[in-house]
Amino acid sequence: MTSNVSRWALLSLVLLMMPLGAWADWGALNMPKGVTEISNEVHTLHMRIFYVCVAIGVAVFGVMIVSMFLHRKSRGHKPADFHESTTVEIVWTVVPLVILIAMAIPAARVLIKMEDFTDSELSIKVTGYQWRWRYDYLDSGVSFYSQLKSEHNLARQQGADVDLATAFPGESFNGEEDVYLREVDNELVVPVGKKIRFLHTSADVIHSWWVQDLAIKKDAIPGFINENWARIEEPGVYRGKCAELCGRDHGFMPVVVRAVPQDEYDAWIADQQLAMASKGDESERQWNHEELVSAGEQVYQANCMSCHQAEGQGIPGMFPAIAGSDVATGSIDKHLSTVMNGVEGTMMSRFSEVLTDADIAAVITYQRNAFGNGTGDTLQPSQVQSLRTGMTADNGLTLPSKVASMPELNSNTGVN
Repeated sequence: MTSNVSRWALLSLVLLMMPLGAWADWGALNMPKGVTEISNEVHTLHMRIFYVCVAIGVAVFGVMIVSMFLHRKSRGHKPADFHESTTVEIVWTVVPLVILIAMAIPAARVLIKMEDFTDSELSIKVTGYQWRWRYDYLDSGVSFYSQLKSEHNLARQQGADVDLATAFPGESFNGEEDVYLREVDNELVVPVGKKIRFLHTSADVIHSWWVQDLAIKKDAIPGFINENWARIEEPGVYRGKCAELCGRDHGFMPVVVRAVPQDEYDAWIADQQLAMASKGDESERQWNHEELVSAGEQVYQANCMSCHQAEGQGIPGMFPAIAGSDVATGSIDKHLSTVMNGVEGTMMSRFSEVLTDADIAAVITYQRNAFGNGTGDTLQPSQVQSLRTGMTADNGLTLPSKVASMPELNSNTGVN
């Protein structure tokens, strides 16, 4: 008898000590409080229901363990032979119902508050693309794309063999500073203390914009607009990701939100508006061949490398190679049409809405002169601008004219 009691005592001690390891890193396991009013209410609701579940678990398993221990056969206990108990059935029906109602009331209140977009002070449209985000500040006219930073994209192409110390000298990717594959080229900048309304949609497949610290997770669905909101109380950088499987590079669609004071946000908006105005000047001026190739390499790394790979070799059976391809070494008109219009029925999407005239001219010039292609061609932003104007008039379905027929063809600034 004594040995049985000792075994039970030892087993109970082991079971009691098992949660201590998880408790030591509870902050990493549990839902974070976040930095918004809603995120704090969600956390409070989560913890309240968690403790209710813990209490129910302790009560249920406690009764089971005690019953099994005190009424085991070795003690000579005789089992009862009753068939049912109306009282017990009423109790275990009414008590859970009361618990559910007690949890549903505060949960419904928080859900209703999460859907209340009234009195918003700033509206931002979030559009999902494979595999990037577009942000449109509807109140100021600022818009840009945000995607995995090109240095991180280049490093991940090396797979498991990548040496982060070599790829990112002087940077640390350990602990809380672990931002490898979580950095973007353009952060979403927002002011603190303002109610921000987010409108979510998609240009291709279903995505999901999720920033845990803001308690925001909303599906971006083609043809639909979903809404939610946040009021960030603390300046800082808050990271998220796409939470809906959206294709090959779903895992490489990070979200970075930077919350700043109002005066800093106003200055940032002014800078962005000036930058957008200057993009028109880039399309007007004439670029030399070296400028286009250099700029095109950056555009390629940011927008093309995920599919066509760092050396333009592509992925057999999925994404065609650019090195030595008929598109990159053949007709420049076909090349331009492919980039601007995409290829129906494939993963090659339209870049006419994603890239500027200068970006398109640069990346095409780069592709036609890199990876051993060596065509010597140069495409000017002004040529792309002229064709884009025709595309708009023609609903963007086909190129209305050819680069080869343009006057710049035989000039030093045209296609050489």
